[in-house]
Amino acid sequence: MRWQEVKKRFPNEWVVLEVIKAHSENGYRYIEDVVIIDRFENSLEAMERYEELRKDQPQREYCFFHTSRQNLVARERYAGIRGPR
Repeated sequence: MRWQEVKKRFPNEWVVLEVIKAHSENGYRYIEDVVIIDRFENSLEAMERYEELRKDQPQREYCFFHTSRQNLVARERYAGIRGPR
């Protein structure tokens, strides 16, 4: 589902999404296609659901956003692995 569709179906809500199609460019993640996992009225509940999904299925890409957001673009986070010192 495209972001504009999500915004129409769930106005003024927090949505937890699974990313189906996205690409990275200049440190940003441009999310093109998603599946709605859940929706919430407040950010704390959305974040808790997101964390639960990430813990249970770390190989999948999840995110959560408020539908008032114009575009579905996120700053990428680098999760480096520290070796022994």
